[in-house]
Amino acid sequence: MNSLDDTHDQALLSWVASANEPGCDFPIQNLPFGRFRRAGSLEPWHVGVAIGDRILDLTLACDKPGWTDAEKERLLPLAQGSLSGFMALGAQARAALRRQLSLALREGSSWQPVLVDCLVPQAQAVMTLPCEVGDYTDFYTGIHHATTVGKLFRPDNPLLPNYKYVPIGYHGRSSSLCASGHAFHRPMGQLKGDAPEPRFAPTARLDYELELGALIGPGNELGEPITMANAEAHLFGVMLLNDWTARDVQSWEYQPLGPFLSKNFASTLSPWVVTMEALAPFRAPFERPAGDPAPLPYLDSEANRTQGALDIALEVWLQTAGMRERGEAAVRLMQSNFRDAYWTLAQLVAHHSSNGCNLRTADLLGSGTQSGPQPGQGGSLLELTQGGKQSITLSNGETRTFLQDGDTVILRGFCERAGRRRIGFGDCAATVLPARTLSSTL
Repeated sequence: MNSLDDTHDQALLSWVASANEPGCDFPIQNLPFGRFRRAGSLEPWHVGVAIGDRILDLTLACDKPGWTDAEKERLLPLAQGSLSGFMALGAQARAALRRQLSLALREGSSWQPVLVDCLVPQAQAVMTLPCEVGDYTDFYTGIHHATTVGKLFRPDNPLLPNYKYVPIGYHGRSSSLCASGHAFHRPMGQLKGDAPEPRFAPTARLDYELELGALIGPGNELGEPITMANAEAHLFGVMLLNDWTARDVQSWEYQPLGPFLSKNFASTLSPWVVTMEALAPFRAPFERPAGDPAPLPYLDSEANRTQGALDIALEVWLQTAGMRERGEAAVRLMQSNFRDAYWTLAQLVAHHSSNGCNLRTADLLGSGTQSGPQPGQGGSLLELTQGGKQSITLSNGETRTFLQDGDTVILRGFCERAGRRRIGFGDCAATVLPARTLSSTL
């Protein structure tokens, strides 16, 4: 588990003034990584660190004089535009670079005149995925989501017998992962419903799924499982993930092998990776409800029980096309917390590798939909509308059961705790475009 140090000090301020503003997602206590280039340019992607409303360009920063040889060595893969190369170095190098950058960006640092021209306004940057994701595995750790959805189809037995013993997951599609800010066409698919035969048409039940994504740092060798004692050392950081779903396509195709075309058309990731070190002040005990089975020994450890959970508030916001045309802001649909997940990130890593599967640097693990225990805390429209039976009314009078063309869904996440500086993840947003006509797809 990551320990606390001076980089987490609530009183710490930055010479980048915007980082000190209340409610800022990116104070000096955060320092997440992302890849960007200046808007309108064709320059290669650079790796940067978010600080306030600016990005510290690490390609430019690395060329500045004053770094020690060890510091420059840690910066080198980032200066070359490769976050993956740095991720593979592991937690010790990551923690050392975090403190190095924290010292350089602190108020009163002698680095201010050296680094000030390495700052890029976020408003003038185009973001991409923080790294080239290898394999993508989506889990199902949200027990409140699993229970609510299960009740829609199996009212008397919403959770299957394996749920409380096995971290359920399936392998997704990494090629259709997109960075926040993109737009995608409403997917086509086979729709069956109550008709005697299926038809091929645009999905009518397009939905979002509020998730966290965790990126693997160092991997493991094929045949060498990762134990719970070492699982966290293989985690680099987390980001927001919207794993879009075509519910009507899914209901027809998912038996017997699970989701396929209903989910692989697009998944959206927030552009900033919040490191495990930045999350250290927001640890929480991992607790199962009384009477639930304890995890099997290979999924259990004292450290996981005492501080394996993460206290991360998660939100979904919606801006319809009509709101956008009228200049109206997005409205919040719900809020939940990752602390309610039934499995921790360490347990996902340990289980995924328990049969000898080799995880690799920049693999992505999705958490599954993160819903809360209350009816209004559903992490999908499927839950909030009771399977499409009860529409929700927005503040401007519009209604929704599922997403309409022109809708923009925005996921937001943040951590806050007394005595600690609030940190955030930035927006994870995407917009639904109309389906392509059949003739244009041929």
